[in-house]
Amino acid sequence: MSFNYFNRLWVEIRRDWDLYAMLVPGIVFLLVFKYTPMYGIVIAFKDFNIFDGMSASPWVGWDNFQRLLDSRDFARVFVNTIIISIYKIAFLFPLPIILAILLNEMKNMIFKKGIQTIVYLPHFLSWVIISGLFVDLLSTNNGLVNRMIEGMGGTPIAFFMNPDYFRSVLISSAGWKEVGWGMIIYLAAITAIDPSLYEAAKIDGAGRFRQIWNVTVPGLAPIILLMFILRLGHILEAGTEQILVMYNSIVYEVADVIGTYVYRMGLGQQDYSFSTAVGLFDSVIGFVLIITGNYLSRKFLQRGIW
Repeated sequence: MSFNYFNRLWVEIRRDWDLYAMLVPGIVFLLVFKYTPMYGIVIAFKDFNIFDGMSASPWVGWDNFQRLLDSRDFARVFVNTIIISIYKIAFLFPLPIILAILLNEMKNMIFKKGIQTIVYLPHFLSWVIISGLFVDLLSTNNGLVNRMIEGMGGTPIAFFMNPDYFRSVLISSAGWKEVGWGMIIYLAAITAIDPSLYEAAKIDGAGRFRQIWNVTVPGLAPIILLMFILRLGHILEAGTEQILVMYNSIVYEVADVIGTYVYRMGLGQQDYSFSTAVGLFDSVIGFVLIITGNYLSRKFLQRGIW
């Protein structure tokens, strides 16, 4: 059976050799930039010295992971990561779905395309630019938001320096940047829904809201599930690049996450072994969450990624 399988595979490759040849650049890219660097995982199990290299650095086994579990800083960082990720899922995950459904209901195509362009355009801006925009908006020195607060008789708020407000700034800026881009995925999924389902709903007397609830939402369910499972796998990625350009030492207590912690430990203190152990821990947890989420989805909803 194995011989027959490879024989059929070889026949298919010879027949469609040009299509398989197009796979080669992508495969090479994955091998060079995704799989080859995985060898660096061994640094997590060594007392790595940049001058000795990976092979000559002494082996320490699980010591770096023990340091990780015993570290009070990591416990704080881990909790911050979970909290910020849960906030982003709770407040930002439904928004692209709602926005896509609302845009789909618009009949004026020019207005619809204009809103769509305006909403997803921030995705193409770097976090450095967005950070500068929000610093200007939220500045205590003539920032638009604080001027409105003062106009209503309030006291200016140092949003970037106040631990009570900084997470809200992170969630708001992430939503402004990425919600429009996520909306495109759901808009594309809506276009794949069979129009005859809407016609049948109209014949049955369903209004626009009932059509959305009984046709659009079930049609979006598979892609919603897919995106949610993938988001679970990145729950320990709370937005490293975003936080790096926005936070400061005053808000470390509520904003320092695993990604920024790895950056500070690895590059700031040159503790490469410990930062690699933290990164490996992050990856393993993400892998387990994806597998678990897919298993639960298939068990209770009879749908999954695979």
